[in-house]
Amino acid sequence: MAKKNPKELIQKSPETLLVDFYANWCGPCQTMNPVLEAALDELGGKIKLLKLNVDQHPQLSQQFGIRSIPHYMLFKRGKILWRKGGIMTKKELIQALKGFC
Repeated sequence: MAKKNPKELIQKSPETLLVDFYANWCGPCQTMNPVLEAALDELGGKIKLLKLNVDQHPQLSQQFGIRSIPHYMLFKRGKILWRKGGIMTKKELIQALKGFC
């Protein structure tokens, strides 16, 4: 996924795409990394992950109204299906996402 422009991936991906808005300096973002991976693994790879560093993509972060991190948005072909900010447990994340698989 890294080869394509993130905005293009969000707009055109036929797969359900979870965008993780994060920063390297963000402690809660680092805490959520293993939770995200475990939750998406448990969902059988039906949702793809795109990590988007807000420091490297400030315009895209602003476009989507990201005011705090970590923040998660679920997309399919550019349409926002779900969004939530902050730390969640694996169970909470799976519960929120499983209806979109």
